[in-house]
Amino acid sequence: MEGVVDAVVDRLDGERVAVVRLAIGKLAGVDVDALRFCFDVCTQNTTLAGAELDIRTIEPRARCRSCGGEHAPRGLAEPCPCGSFDRELLAGDELRLVEVEVL
Repeated sequence: MEGVVDAVVDRLDGERVAVVRLAIGKLAGVDVDALRFCFDVCTQNTTLAGAELDIRTIEPRARCRSCGGEHAPRGLAEPCPCGSFDRELLAGDELRLVEVEVL
């Protein structure tokens, strides 16, 4: 979270921030509650102090390299419904800064 806060502060040149929007995949390995707590702590005494943290959850999607089908895995170690583990994760493991609203 410190990296996100630092990136926003560096780019906004002192402007006050109202909302920070993140997109976080369900398979990103991120504890959203801990992230919210860290946001409040990391933004103290910055132009982000008091800003809202809006988090959008990204559902996982994978494409099987064996059968070509797409499915929604519940975990990184879950195989395709065809039984193959040879798959490409298309979405669900990202942590992305989407948007910043300034006052």
